[in-house]
Amino acid sequence: MGAPKRKGDSEISNDMRDMSDSRPLHQVELEGFWIDETEVTNEQFSQFVEATGYVTISEVAPKAEDYPGAPPENLVAGSVVFSPPDVPVDLRGSSYQWWAYIPGANWKHPEGPGSTIDGKESFPVVHVGWYDAVEYAKWAKKRLPTEAEWEFAARGGLDRKGYVWGDAFRPDNKIMANTFQGNFPDKNATEDGYATTSPVKTFPPNGYGLYDVAGNVWEWASDWYRPEYFETIARNGVTKNPLGPSNSFDPAEPGQVKRVMKGGSFLCTDQYCSRYMPGGRGKGDPVTGTNHLGFRTVKSPE
Repeated sequence: MGAPKRKGDSEISNDMRDMSDSRPLHQVELEGFWIDETEVTNEQFSQFVEATGYVTISEVAPKAEDYPGAPPENLVAGSVVFSPPDVPVDLRGSSYQWWAYIPGANWKHPEGPGSTIDGKESFPVVHVGWYDAVEYAKWAKKRLPTEAEWEFAARGGLDRKGYVWGDAFRPDNKIMANTFQGNFPDKNATEDGYATTSPVKTFPPNGYGLYDVAGNVWEWASDWYRPEYFETIARNGVTKNPLGPSNSFDPAEPGQVKRVMKGGSFLCTDQYCSRYMPGGRGKGDPVTGTNHLGFRTVKSPE
């Protein structure tokens, strides 16, 4: 597990470029498991909602007691949407330069009111918080993968390769995943044909027949996030079936708990965040969704 240090990993003083939390490389041993071929789609999530009446986190207005001092007009249901600026920006600055909280944005309206998932049944569901993903998994009689399970599956039988398909990001100049081309974040060249998400199975599968384990949308793992976790378990030699740390800590936001995310998204680029590498690690507030975040599920053999 893990991602080797590459030239330029820390050129930008922003934690999305710093991949030190993905090191050292270390060995784990896993029992067998089944994993979804694709990210959970809008069609699959719709079936869950229709069967259960479930309401996602982004469809519920935030509580005033959870956000003391927030103006009442800001306490409305919504979610975070990529909103690129019109001009180049300093990537060492805040990511709020290209993100916006959009009232009314949720899994049914991924870009906000007026947008729809009609005709996008085969696209990955987005704007799902970690708890939303857990509830879907329970309904499907599955669970979220551990970070170790996710990375093992994403590698598709390859070991210590930079990408889930091999060593080169664009072998023979072929685009292998839905990521960002152009100048991040203001000019997306969309060489891959997609400015945001793409239908599952659009790009080639990995060696295990799994689609979109790099790019398209980030995927929730079951583990809590701590940046030193790989360093901690590496001291134990080969760790069997690691479940992640017992609690969360993110030095960038000490008071905010985080869960691990894997695989990168349609916004990943070497200019800012190259965590579409299988050993890369993302992190997120479990009660927050965005339009580049989804999940897939696993189950243990019976």
